[in-house]
Amino acid sequence: MESKENLTFVDLYCGAGFGARGAVNAGAKPLLAVDFWELATKTYKENFPSTEVITGKVEDDEVRKKASQLSVDVLLTSPECTSHSVARGARKGCEKSRETAINILPWVETVSPRWLIVENVSQMKKWNRHSELRFELQKMGYSVSELLLNAADFGVPQARKRLFLICDREGFPPTKYDFEEFHVSEQPIAADIIEWDAGWSTTPLYQEGRAENTIQRAERAFEALKLGDPFIIVYYGSDSSGGWQPLNVPLRTITTIDRFGLVTFKNGVSQLRMLQPSELKKAMGAPEHRLSYGS
Repeated sequence: MESKENLTFVDLYCGAGFGARGAVNAGAKPLLAVDFWELATKTYKENFPSTEVITGKVEDDEVRKKASQLSVDVLLTSPECTSHSVARGARKGCEKSRETAINILPWVETVSPRWLIVENVSQMKKWNRHSELRFELQKMGYSVSELLLNAADFGVPQARKRLFLICDREGFPPTKYDFEEFHVSEQPIAADIIEWDAGWSTTPLYQEGRAENTIQRAERAFEALKLGDPFIIVYYGSDSSGGWQPLNVPLRTITTIDRFGLVTFKNGVSQLRMLQPSELKKAMGAPEHRLSYGS
């Protein structure tokens, strides 16, 4: 994507604004953001107070009309991923949730951006309407580049792999090779986010009432590691790694569910606590201090 001062964007399915944070850090300006979750939009507004933020449905025509008079360079979109993701486990996916990706097409017609970015989990490629989405975008005159990128490759201590459709109406969008120059030489690891000296409260791993599944996760880690090595228990989701991970690799993907427990040892006794918000914030690559647009 070519450099331009004050690149403007509209943010659909905006969430709390982590996607926008990357765009703003690169010098872009958010004009309008839309999400149906009120807590997310309130948080977005706190982060970007000069942006018009709407709590509503992307498919609502009245909401879309808000953008009709805007001069927009980029349409930034993150359609729902839960019904594509393996993180939902055995639960059946919802087609209406998947179709939130189709709902961006009327917005493309309304704001006519030079660039469109669609971000989702990699499993979106298996969706039976994925090819239809690409075809419709190409009919609108966009060249489409489909990239699978991992946040850890760019210096974030989290193994977060995501699919990006980068679409350009006036040229050729970047390929994966264009991003390699931004890769870090060594991925940061989960140990980097742990606040070892913060004094967070822990409880004995082997305490009465502890779930047997939790104990089994920990004991699989004990078998694989040296005695006394700390590690992370991974709760929930489909897990082929035994329900735990070592600290010398990036943290597994963070979800909306509290799912990471840290096991340490005190006087030879195993202790457990959940990772804290400040640690998860580091794993997401968030800045230490909140920065609003223009600051």
